[in-house]
Amino acid sequence: MTAAVPATALPQATPRRARRPASRPKAAVPLPPPPPAADADPDFRALDRALRATAARMTQGLSPSVLLEAWTDWALHLSASPGRRLGWALAAADAAGQFAVWLAEASATGDAAPLVDPQPGDHRFADPVWRQWPHVAVAQAYLLGERLLLDAARRVPGVARQHENELAFLFSQWADVLSPTNVPWLNPVIIGHTLQEGGANLARGWLNWMEDAGRLMKGALPAGAEEFQVGRDVALTPGSVIYRNRLMEVIQYAPATPTVHAEPVLIVPAWIMKYYILDLRPENSLVRWLVGRGHTVFMVSWKNPDAGDRDLSLDDYRRLGVMAALDAVTAAVPGQRIHACGYCLGGTILSIAAATMARDGDDRLASLSLLAAQTDFAEAGELMLFLDERQVSLLEDLMWTQGYLSGGQMSGAFQLLRPNDLIWSRFIRDYLLGDREPMTDLMAWNADATRMPARMHGEYLRGLFLENRLSAGRFAVEGRVVALRDIKVPIFALGTARDHVAPWRSVYKINLFSDTAVTFTLVSGGHNVGIVNPPSAERGSYQILTRQHDQRYVDPDTWAASAPSHGGSWWPAWEEWLRSIGQTAQVAPPRPSTTLCPAPGEYVHQA
Repeated sequence: MTAAVPATALPQATPRRARRPASRPKAAVPLPPPPPAADADPDFRALDRALRATAARMTQGLSPSVLLEAWTDWALHLSASPGRRLGWALAAADAAGQFAVWLAEASATGDAAPLVDPQPGDHRFADPVWRQWPHVAVAQAYLLGERLLLDAARRVPGVARQHENELAFLFSQWADVLSPTNVPWLNPVIIGHTLQEGGANLARGWLNWMEDAGRLMKGALPAGAEEFQVGRDVALTPGSVIYRNRLMEVIQYAPATPTVHAEPVLIVPAWIMKYYILDLRPENSLVRWLVGRGHTVFMVSWKNPDAGDRDLSLDDYRRLGVMAALDAVTAAVPGQRIHACGYCLGGTILSIAAATMARDGDDRLASLSLLAAQTDFAEAGELMLFLDERQVSLLEDLMWTQGYLSGGQMSGAFQLLRPNDLIWSRFIRDYLLGDREPMTDLMAWNADATRMPARMHGEYLRGLFLENRLSAGRFAVEGRVVALRDIKVPIFALGTARDHVAPWRSVYKINLFSDTAVTFTLVSGGHNVGIVNPPSAERGSYQILTRQHDQRYVDPDTWAASAPSHGGSWWPAWEEWLRSIGQTAQVAPPRPSTTLCPAPGEYVHQA
């Protein structure tokens, strides 16, 4: 085992010296943290921050003032809108009347067409027993009440749009909690299982709850995750760690073909996750699939930061992450341009790095692939409900005491976006029916959470989510603004149809801010399942269409209506795109000049 190669020892492209502007706009300079008030005692400020951090732990990072302000705004404006109150009351009376008539017909005949259907994607009442009398009456009463409750949050004159969305979210959480599917004596599925098993399901559910509670208190992985150990059951593609610094490792995967494509592929995953989602089992590993088709693949494996890494910045992830990885690949495959691919946050930081390289004349990239990665955050989906000044300030106080944001604290927010799928369905299955859903490799990976350094996460939330600096032309790297339109290499951008983290219409916006050919692909599935979809699975579908740099912009809905659809995995389409824009030359596989340890490396094992 040899020592790590220092980044400074690696060959780098000579940047073109750019003329500095005579004056520098203030907006282009990264904002420093706000100074303490002149009349504030620093010790008292620390006390305030500690108290707010304690409150943040109790609320899983959700600011109480957000809900209080939303509720106050709604209540005050509703009290001043008698017409809106009258309209809602009449709608409730009309719904009650319709339900009474329907109930009489359904009780007499035992069969009646439902008054209201669940929303698309709502599977709580999918079991056929819910369509039988009298359970159908319970379901219909709930669905009518849910519709009225959610309608109450909307269309109140004068309420701020943000407050309206926050209150609608709160009302939907209440509605989910009150669902009859969560009540054992109202859910016919639970009743049937309990009668059939003589209550054994409830006993199993109690044992499941005890096991889960014990694991949670110990900080252990969920039940069954031990069946998917990194390096033994997942992350099995052969390779070597060729570079390591304080932030990441670079893995070079061993060739699987006699010759390889001349230009290598570098994959930059998100640091909110461990890289091996792209190298799970051999049958669903994107890395192994690419290597098997003659590509030389390099992967960034991020360190799982702890309190000692609290001062790592967003630019450190660009400099010590993306740029250091590019230097390592250049040293391993000298003289070749690189196909860079970023997934989720990895795609965002890769876009920033690519724009910086274009600004400075660094032409080492052959192409840029962005998988479920946002470059504009104006329409970043439901996550924006959790991200305003109040929320970010509370999270900063929480990270100030810890030095990081833990994976559990992040996962709580993601679960609230899909409570029926991620919270209540599991509650019913595991604790009331007493059944464990079999652990899968993807589920085990999802439980292997990582942390986010305090400084980096604060800069990311403020600079990108809150202020949207990158697409607005106000994001500065080393004191100078970068622009996405400077990127001239071909771009492959991919969005997933059911993405709650990076909505596909937000990902699509790269078309607005780029001045190069963009091949956009929309795949079925969600943020993770849509990506991990090997051709052998024979599932899913995708749409794909290329817009040349001199063609007019097409809005996302028009694009979706016109882009041709294909069945199966998107992997072959991406690999064909890589070959079409790259060199056709086949060369002997490059051998690692430095081997620090075998893949999957050391950082991926950090808990």
